[in-house]
Amino acid sequence: MPVVVVESPAKAKTINKYLGSNYTVLASYGHVRDLPPKDGSVDTENGFEMKWEIGYDSRKHVKAIADALKEDNELILATDPDREGEAISWHLEEALRKRKVIKKDTPVSRVVFNAITKSAVTEAMKNPRQVDAPLVHAYLARRALDYLVGFNLSPVLWRKLPGAKSAGRVQSVCLRLIVEREDEIDAFNAREYWTVSALLGSVRGQEYTARLTHLAGKKLDKFDLENSTAAELAVQAINSRDLSIKSVEAKPASRNPSAPFMTSTLQQEASRKFGFGARQTMSTAQRLYEAGYITYMRTDGIDMAPEAITAARDEIGTRYGKEYVPAKPRVYKNKAKNAQEAHECIRPTEMAQDAASLSRLETDQRKLYDLIWKRTLASQMEGARMERTAVDVGSDDGQVMLRATGQVVLFDGFLRVYEEGRDDVVVDDDDKRLPQLSEGEKADKRSVSPEQHHTQPPPRYTEATLVKRMEELGIGRPSTYASVITTIQDREYVRKDKNRLFPEDKGRIVTIFLLNFFRKYVGYEFTANLENDLDTVSAGNMDYKDVLTRFWRDFSVAIGETSELRISEVLDVLDAALAPQLYPPREDGSDPRICPKCGEGNLHLKTSRTGGFVGCGNYPECRYTRPIAGEGATGDERLLGMDGEDEIHLKAGRFGPYVQRGEPTEEVKKPPRASLPKGWQTDEMTLEKALTLLSLPRFVGVHPEGGDVHTNLGRYGPYVLHTTKDDAGKEAKLYANITDVEEVFTIGMNRAVEVIAEKRAKGPGRGRAAAKPLHELGEHPDDGGPVNVMDGRYGPYVKWEKINATIPKETKPEDVTMEMAVNLITERAAKKKPARKKAAAKKKPAAKKKAPAKKKPAAKKKPAAKKT
Repeated sequence: MPVVVVESPAKAKTINKYLGSNYTVLASYGHVRDLPPKDGSVDTENGFEMKWEIGYDSRKHVKAIADALKEDNELILATDPDREGEAISWHLEEALRKRKVIKKDTPVSRVVFNAITKSAVTEAMKNPRQVDAPLVHAYLARRALDYLVGFNLSPVLWRKLPGAKSAGRVQSVCLRLIVEREDEIDAFNAREYWTVSALLGSVRGQEYTARLTHLAGKKLDKFDLENSTAAELAVQAINSRDLSIKSVEAKPASRNPSAPFMTSTLQQEASRKFGFGARQTMSTAQRLYEAGYITYMRTDGIDMAPEAITAARDEIGTRYGKEYVPAKPRVYKNKAKNAQEAHECIRPTEMAQDAASLSRLETDQRKLYDLIWKRTLASQMEGARMERTAVDVGSDDGQVMLRATGQVVLFDGFLRVYEEGRDDVVVDDDDKRLPQLSEGEKADKRSVSPEQHHTQPPPRYTEATLVKRMEELGIGRPSTYASVITTIQDREYVRKDKNRLFPEDKGRIVTIFLLNFFRKYVGYEFTANLENDLDTVSAGNMDYKDVLTRFWRDFSVAIGETSELRISEVLDVLDAALAPQLYPPREDGSDPRICPKCGEGNLHLKTSRTGGFVGCGNYPECRYTRPIAGEGATGDERLLGMDGEDEIHLKAGRFGPYVQRGEPTEEVKKPPRASLPKGWQTDEMTLEKALTLLSLPRFVGVHPEGGDVHTNLGRYGPYVLHTTKDDAGKEAKLYANITDVEEVFTIGMNRAVEVIAEKRAKGPGRGRAAAKPLHELGEHPDDGGPVNVMDGRYGPYVKWEKINATIPKETKPEDVTMEMAVNLITERAAKKKPARKKAAAKKKPAAKKKAPAKKKPAAKKKPAAKKT
């Protein structure tokens, strides 16, 4: 009975259903080996030999596969059909051979399927092959490069830029894109321009709008009407003339559907339509794939299998009619740089199955499936046919000319099913329908109005537009987009606000450092060329060790040169590079580098564990500091006002925004400060609010039974404190949590007594009643035990036995199903550290201590201690 190995238990369950009892299907739970994060894991002196290590959590899974092979002497590797999947199969085979589980007579084969359906799996089993060596070599090169960059460059960052966390081959280039876009926005100067529109009436009394295109017989450019005066003169020119229709031109137009989804376009569209992040999109698609609903979701390909095209065309004809089916199937070819074209597009496995028929799916899965299903069908539908009309309205003397445009949809075609979203809203006058107009008829002026505009800076990236840009540049691959974007947010180099990506100061400093000392390695072209080389390796046309040799030769020299630099030298270079942002001209014309507090010291870039800041060179006599963002007004830091002689500041700290009274001095090194409570926004902070926070704790009064009552904000939120003394004068404190922050400032004695009484009624101890589940899901389907959705201090989570798994922010607790909960529990269990066993290991030296002479029997227990 052959042993079939796949990555996940969900995939194993689905495949086992198709293969039946003649096969043993087991899960590897992802990668089983990796390079240990220590020096020498890639030996650059000995042909880039790699030293692999089986992960702690993977040992039991490898053992389960090894145990199964003792009884069933055949191994079928059925991991995902991409480089990562090929690598997992290779690692498994290597690990099992080292354990001598695979014998000389053990058949080992590799099968791949692009969809987890009965027909696809059965067909794959009929066409086994060996592990693809070139694909594995491409993986080895990629993993070695990532290790060499991360393991050698990250320590340089830690030493030279305290607070920097890591650098990566693709991650740092992605961060550079976001930082450079922010620099473009900072450097952007808005330019004013005006347009003039007229509301006109036809001879039949219908209204339409036309825009001024010619003035004084000359075609207007965008900035020709540069101010209100010019715009008013244009309005007068129109109002002083009679207008008539000079020409009416109607042209046929068509729109063709977009190609079916590949990984990047799926991430982009899910972001536009649902606000999904790249990681959320991929985890949702993974579950759909493993359940057999869609094809493999990590792909650069947009071509579709012939049988799928036929099924799509049949379904279109059945649902919408033959007129929606084009005469010939649509064929799509990749245009993306470095496209592997190893797999077909992301599509449903059953075209007749729409989202409405999959009501048992979770909400996110159903939404994403609906998107994939509609896009796939639309890609094989007839195009939309329109008629676009352009009407020129002008004066008889030719001094002014206006244009009205509109369009009519004659046949909706694919638009009946699906229309692609847009990254930024564009107002299009062409979508409006014009009334019936004829050449020569008069145009009645109802109103003429000028409108002011300003040019806009380039928009900040969303996750969707960032993926699109990375794809255009050939940076990264479908399997890496989501993890790279997640990493730069986890490292606090970038934050996401209202779906837009903003670089943090820390991210800016890291990028400037890399651009000044490792420019080549964060270059877009260099990174794309490296990806090209890896594609060539995967095609079997290049030795992966040649790629590593060329890279390491120059990179090791750059590492060595930068390691010799002192931190002060690095900061001088960064200070000069960031000078335009750090020291913009002041309104009074004074030197922007002079400290505004002491008036003597020069400002300079400095670093700390929490990132970069600008500080006075006269430290410690002058303790002036400010954020990189600028003096006083931008970002989360600013001066709120004065309280007597004290300045009250709003500041951004490592653990969030806070207010502070005054600045540190030699006498007061830690001035009073208070964190902003949850729900308080920095842009809504006022001096009055700040003083209220700084006045805490607030005295409510004396409890009727004795003792003072205060309110305050603590680590775990707002609370009431009742302090009493016993006969001996010893203080006792009782803390009672309250839910509303505002109550800290408004609660009266009656309510405070009630809260304290409720807390006291819970009895001694920590005072926390057993938490009640928000949602009881039932027994764990595999291992038993209740699975519940709980409300925690840091948000809702799934609880099963001793495992707590955080629910993604974008998922509502009430939407969590048992299937989703089990997946979250499995992922969390895989990440859990073996804390107890490590603790036990630390105690081993204690077992070796010599026992006292009088207790000889105890000394004989040494062997038992070694067994443990």
